[in-house]
This record gives sequence, C-alpha cells and structure tokens, in this order.
Amino acid sequence: MITATEALDRLKTGNRRFVEGRSLFSEMVNEQRREKLVTGQNPWAVILGCSDSRAPAEILFDLGLGDLFVIRVAGNVVAPSGVGSIEFAVESYGTPLVVVLGHTNCGAIQATLDTLAHPEQAPSTNLNSIVSRIRPSVETLMETDLVDQPETLAVKAMRANVRTSVSQIRHSSPMLEQRVQSGRLKVVGAQYSLASGEVEFFC
Repeated sequence: MITATEALDRLKTGNRRFVEGRSLFSEMVNEQRREKLVTGQNPWAVILGCSDSRAPAEILFDLGLGDLFVIRVAGNVVAPSGVGSIEFAVESYGTPLVVVLGHTNCGAIQATLDTLAHPEQAPSTNLNSIVSRIRPSVETLMETDLVDQPETLAVKAMRANVRTSVSQIRHSSPMLEQRVQSGRLKVVGAQYSLASGEVEFFC
C-alpha cells in the first residue's frame, strides 16, 4: 500500500492531466482492468464528494477502476453511514488517505444559505437532513458582510463545510481518530473548481 503523501501526489498528478486535456481515463476503465478487479480491490484513497453530476471524482482525478473508494452525498456531508464506509475502506484495505471534496456552485450549500436567509421557506424533511448538517459550519458567515457578496459567501461557505467534514471524520470514530494520531491515516479537504477543472487542497 502506498503512503498518504504518495496518494495525494497521485491525485494531484491525475487532476493536472485532466485540466490539461491529457486524460488516461480510457486506459483505466477497459475490459482487462475490469477483469483484473473481479476478485478484489485495493483502493488507495477515499473520496467523500458531492453528488453533483459535474464533479465525478474518478474523472476529475483522471483515475480508473479500483483506484478510489468514493462516497457521494449532496454537500459532501458526514453521516454515520459515510463514517462507516470510511472505516470499512481503512480497515479492510489499509487506505491511507481520505479527501473531503467540495466544489464551487454547490447546490446543497446554496440551499443551506437560502434556508438561513429565508427560514420561513423550509426545505423538505429529507433535504433538511442535509441542510441541517451543513448549517452549523456556515451560520456565522451569515452574520458578516459576506451576505452582501453572494458569490464570495458561497465559496467561503463551501470551504467552511469541507473543513467541518474533515474535522468530523477525524474525530467521529475512535478507530479513525487513532489512525490519524498515529500517522497511518491522513484526512484532508479540497475544492474542485467547476470553471477551471482544478482541485485545490487546503486543509
């Protein structure tokens, strides 16, 4: 198994290929590779990303079958099932890296900001389960001058939500926390730009 640093370098290299239009994706999703993975997998990074159709992790990191253990949920929020999925990958495959991947123009972030601005227009019960997980990380931003700068507010809210998710993953599971403290697991946050295609790692 590779180290967390090596895994992070692979993600950065793959994203660079994607941004530059030099994708190797077709080589990594062919029949031979699929057949090789029938009996097992060894993913070297977990990605907790948003369900947004514009942000599929395997494509934007230019990786293929068997590379990533991907969990996708609107707003890349942390829920018990997500933590359990991360525990499974880390325990079963020794995966050394977890990336929480937010993205620009996130609908779940905007839904949360809209709910905070207009509490009388409550979202559905199911959507509110996502909004309520994002809300604590962005509420304080609504008390600043950023409310007059909606684009900047949305970016800051997305990044705050990613940081909160990173912290929750690091501390919501004794097993994961112990691995982080021992240096066997690294949990980082990142932002994907829909406009440029670039991924920025920031925590």
